[in-house]
Amino acid sequence: MSSQQKLSVSPRTQHVSSGVAVAHPITVSRAAGAYLWDDQGKKYLDFVGGIGVLNVGHNHPRVVEAVRKQLETFSHICFQVAAYDQYTDLAAKLNNLVGGPEHYKSVFLTTGAEAVENAIKIARAHTNRPGVIAFRGGFHGRTLMGMTLTGMSQPYRQNFGPYAPDIYHTPYPNEYRGITTEKALAALQEVFDTQCAADRVAAIIIEPVQGDGGFIQAPVEFMRALRKKTEALGIVLICDEIQTGFGRTGKMFGFEHSGIQPDLVTVAKSLAGGLPISGVVGRAAIMDAPQPGGLGGTYGGNPLGCAAALEVIKIFESENLTERSRAIGAQLLEGFKPLEGRFKGIGHVRATGAMAAVEFVTDRETKEPDAATAQRVIDAAREEGLLLIKCGVYRNVVRFICPLVISEQDVAEALGMFERALVAAKA
Repeated sequence: MSSQQKLSVSPRTQHVSSGVAVAHPITVSRAAGAYLWDDQGKKYLDFVGGIGVLNVGHNHPRVVEAVRKQLETFSHICFQVAAYDQYTDLAAKLNNLVGGPEHYKSVFLTTGAEAVENAIKIARAHTNRPGVIAFRGGFHGRTLMGMTLTGMSQPYRQNFGPYAPDIYHTPYPNEYRGITTEKALAALQEVFDTQCAADRVAAIIIEPVQGDGGFIQAPVEFMRALRKKTEALGIVLICDEIQTGFGRTGKMFGFEHSGIQPDLVTVAKSLAGGLPISGVVGRAAIMDAPQPGGLGGTYGGNPLGCAAALEVIKIFESENLTERSRAIGAQLLEGFKPLEGRFKGIGHVRATGAMAAVEFVTDRETKEPDAATAQRVIDAAREEGLLLIKCGVYRNVVRFICPLVISEQDVAEALGMFERALVAAKA
């Protein structure tokens, strides 16, 4: 490329791998609460939140202060070198939030994919079995194990194989697409009968509400049947709460909607208000299966992330953010319903707490996915000042992931922007 050509392309195109997709052609200069501003000074309502990372909003003052105080003490130790209270205090908090009166333990890592990888390791160590069952449409990360578990071929798998062995996929219940609880349970039994016998399965991993798969909630009866089946067969049930966790669904964790108790839970994203930390929280007997040295990571449970996460938990308690999540979801769904009646391109609207989505189709009878309209709506919304992103196996679902600290007025404003985007996109 000539020097003149280099000058004509953006720094992102010039210096960053094209394998990293960017949803919006803007460059951010600052952010606060539910808003961010680009380098041209334009203000946006942020309904992406770092892809579900900022449930307490951008730069929450209490999180900023907690990190500042920690930074003045020490920024990194590595827990495998020497322990520090921030790690153990956070573990105690999460063990109580997830396990309640039961004895749970935690390990902290850096990314969601790393949490998933370690949950699989822990389950295999506990059961001494190799097999793992995941669900079609699920997303569990971009590492070798993560993308193998992920139930979508594009854009995540591409030509990156061969993939991790002993991973099997089964349909996720989706009433809108005709996959009932009964059909999903029958399909799971078929995996046991034809691909991996139940006594060779270490774990089943499930998102209580699929995130990148389309914001689809598993029915209560399915989650309860799955819990009953895994208990009977000695299979570790892993709930991937990386996107559903920390109030996004209207409860602290998505599994709480069905009243079940998982064996292991993976957490990340909104755990620390924007700082990179993840974890696995689970029953003590299962968490202690790996021998010393089998778990860890240089940056896992970084003190800054732990300090931020401890403050995030306090914010949830003091600001009643799970209750706020339910109110946001109700307001969004109430706003979606009349739009669903007006715009033929909308096939389905749904919300579990503030985990809300609109699915676009070319025909409501056939339910043929319409990714092109979804993208036009996202682009038109950006012009209005509203940032959204897509999801779903067919990339035809627009998801709404606003901070839980957002005001009722801002949600109403976002719905108005969305309506104008639908008109502009000819949905």
